[in-house]
Amino acid sequence: MEPAQAQNHIFLIFYASGQSGSHLIMTNLLPNYNRLPFALSKGENVYLYDDQKHKYLDFTSGIGVMNLGYSFTASKNAVKAQLDALPHLSNLYQNPLQEAVADKLSYDGKYKAFFCNSGTEANEAALKLARLIKPEAKILAFNDGFHGRTFGAMSATMQAKIQAGFAPLVPDFVASDYNDVAMLRQTLLTENIGAIIFEIIQGEGGIIPITGAFAAALKMAQEQGILLIIDEVQTGIGRTGKLFSFEHFGFEPDIFTVAKGLANGIPTGAMLAKAKYADFFSAGKHGSTFGGNPLAMASANAVLSALTDDFLAEVSEKSEFLKQLLSEKLSKKPTVKAVKGIGFMIGIQLSDEKTLSENMAKLREEGLLVLSAGHDVIRLLPPLIMSKAELAKGMEILEDVL
Repeated sequence: MEPAQAQNHIFLIFYASGQSGSHLIMTNLLPNYNRLPFALSKGENVYLYDDQKHKYLDFTSGIGVMNLGYSFTASKNAVKAQLDALPHLSNLYQNPLQEAVADKLSYDGKYKAFFCNSGTEANEAALKLARLIKPEAKILAFNDGFHGRTFGAMSATMQAKIQAGFAPLVPDFVASDYNDVAMLRQTLLTENIGAIIFEIIQGEGGIIPITGAFAAALKMAQEQGILLIIDEVQTGIGRTGKLFSFEHFGFEPDIFTVAKGLANGIPTGAMLAKAKYADFFSAGKHGSTFGGNPLAMASANAVLSALTDDFLAEVSEKSEFLKQLLSEKLSKKPTVKAVKGIGFMIGIQLSDEKTLSENMAKLREEGLLVLSAGHDVIRLLPPLIMSKAELAKGMEILEDVL
């Protein structure tokens, strides 16, 4: 449509009222999302409201983004103040807010930060840095892992449904099975591997935590000079009861990435690399117009300031409370095969994958929003601030539906 025609064009939005809210037919967007048939219009603490005033307890956190809920005052106030002062600052100038956030992520100066806008951008930066450090070597990634949808990150995402239609992909990526120590060792013997990218808990792959034996094998590979890149996009920012999930297993990654919950709803991401690798990203090697934007950094600074040791200890305690409830209420149900995960990243594996979408719809009708993972897993990512009473309420709905 030409601009002149668009001025006189009437765009129609159709609503069909139903139990789960209104049905909004969106006609001007590409159909690359399977959107649910209702529009959310308001968020408050750990609850979401649709445009028909239905209330939902949110066990999704916007896919792990709103870790501190929808009413985190410190972040909102910081963003509003920054919006009035200076909403954008290019990376041609000094940026004290970037320095403050980088310091909070640095593990006492061990790591240097590069800021971007999303998880896939953070992983692209990590992969580019790994190529600079190990230019002749290949990068190992694991089947059913997920690292993003840009070409480099997608090439490391060993899922046929993600890669289908986009060949040729970026070369020199090698696949192996997650948590398979023997296959990992064989791959390292037969391939020239310079870096390994992985998640501590495979999220999109079905909530699959790393095993102790596999963690030990990866550390051994690191001791032999192979770079470890840990994708903390979904598992980081307190999601598992630690600032980053690699702390549970004693990893000291060469590179790690973060996004999602870093700024509690403001798009941002970061790649952190050991200080000794900083010079590989010399001026001009990589960049981002919006990376480290003042609005995102103001929010991220507030988020990281809130993640105190006491707060994280409380997250751990509440997540154990939820997992105990899940075990007590669901373990004997014939519809449930297993409950797995770490902290507030939990998967309920169903006995029959054909019932996944049906059960998710029923939970939604009862006022509980959840996610899927893999083919047969209900994924729970509740906000870290959710109370035990609210967790128990969600558990009651899960028990009734499943």
